Amino acid sequence: MNRRQLITTLAAVPAASQLTAQPAKKFHLRAGLVAYSYRKELAAKSLSYEDLIRRIADWGLDGLDCTVYWFPDTSAEYLASLRKTAYRNGVQLYNAGVRVHLSQPTAELQRAEFDNIRKWVDVADRIGASHMRVFGGEVPKGASESQAIAWAAEVLKRGAEYAGGKGITLGVENDYGLTTDAGPTIEVVKQAMSPWVGVNADSGNLRTNGYANFATLIPYATNVHMKAEVSGANGKKEAADWNRLLGMLGSGGYKGYAALEYEGNDADADIPRLAADLRAAVRKVSA
Repeated sequence: MNRRQLITTLAAVPAASQLTAQPAKKFHLRAGLVAYSYRKELAAKSLSYEDLIRRIADWGLDGLDCTVYWFPDTSAEYLASLRKTAYRNGVQLYNAGVRVHLSQPTAELQRAEFDNIRKWVDVADRIGASHMRVFGGEVPKGASESQAIAWAAEVLKRGAEYAGGKGITLGVENDYGLTTDAGPTIEVVKQAMSPWVGVNADSGNLRTNGYANFATLIPYATNVHMKAEVSGANGKKEAADWNRLLGMLGSGGYKGYAALEYEGNDADADIPRLAADLRAAVRKVSA
């Protein structure tokens, strides 16, 4: 090989490397905010849902996880107006968080929770939400965990039959009582045996080994809440590594919303900053 041929070959190496280099894998994740973050303001009526939608739009977030406890009413007129406000601001109302407590020991109480699910599924449908968050509830007095799981799964299954007819998925949040830990939460979902159920995975609610236990929820996750802290191996809270959590979600095949849920005491000071951080982290890893 002469000198001219050698120079030509070396010059081609960077171009060839660029052609063969693999781009960083991107995931399909979206950034949202859980309305519960402004629970005090919504309860005091110093902030309206319309105000919150406009804030989310200004912050560049994609959607609102509507904790419906503070809807001023559920009339068709109000819900239609709320949906219009969201659309005009480019915000998706994608989830309705409701006070459903699945684990009930009697047929009468189970029927009441089913009726509760049906009521709120209709509300979720009117605002255009395709997901609804429910709770497992407490383990009823005198019952074993396995009994409580079976009762919760039965109510969830019946609720999913109704919700699925409207294209709405029910997600059981790992939060308190029966579903404090990942294992029972997953078992409720598995026993319900419905394509319209999943886990509303909350990264900050797991008591110990937050990252490891969160990983076990991901295959069942249909909605995700992101908190600013996560539990370490000893149960002590530490600052959450959102890049790590988002990477786990994407690699685990989750597609959808990862929404900030703030539980501190200074919403106006903290939430805009945290929302910006989450939005940047999601954009970094998302297609």
